[in-house]
Amino acid sequence: MGTATELARSEGTTVYRKSVKPATLKLFTPVLKPGNNNKKLGFKITKGRWKGKYLYSLTLEERATCPRYCHHWEDCYGNNMPFAHRYAVSPDLLPAIHTHINKLRNKHPMGIVIRLHVLGDFYSPEYVTFWEHMLDFWPNLCIFGYTARWGDDTQYAIHTQLNRRYPNRCVIRYSRNMEYDETLTARYATDETFDGAAFTCPEQTGKAASCADCGLCWSEGATKSVRFLNH
Repeated sequence: MGTATELARSEGTTVYRKSVKPATLKLFTPVLKPGNNNKKLGFKITKGRWKGKYLYSLTLEERATCPRYCHHWEDCYGNNMPFAHRYAVSPDLLPAIHTHINKLRNKHPMGIVIRLHVLGDFYSPEYVTFWEHMLDFWPNLCIFGYTARWGDDTQYAIHTQLNRRYPNRCVIRYSRNMEYDETLTARYATDETFDGAAFTCPEQTGKAASCADCGLCWSEGATKSVRFLNH
């Protein structure tokens, strides 16, 4: 019998299985967490084109929703996040997200930004379509995140239904694929082993207090890849 991490890698789950919870409609589940629950994210956005909106996040189960070819399948940083609130893919998940967005829309008239998938990834084309519908329904909703998907129907849906259709309200960066790197991982801030221009995450290097105080990942016309320090 292997270690918990070895089993997670083999079976395609999180190491912390007890942390995975179902979203329920009978008892409202606040699946979107305020950004200030995570010191890296922050809450009220102070810079960039989404200034004035409030930042929330969604966390799914890592590996269970991710492609096995993800560059970080073995060393996913979720391995070091025992206290994260992960939500399982279930029939109530998307209705629960929809309900919560509706509540937050009334609470924040300026709009909200959702950091998709602190852990986890887009798990199907239908799930991508759900987010397309959310952007259709709520003009003051913006989303951003990262995906390891590449070369499959889900990645094609992300490109055509989200990034290309909503360039001002949706930024999903591709992570470490063979053709198009928009998100990289470095051991050190000075690591220059990657092709092309990239900037190291300002929050990780102390140049910004949080994502909400930076905004480079979703900046209009951003041409550089973002490089995260391995953690």
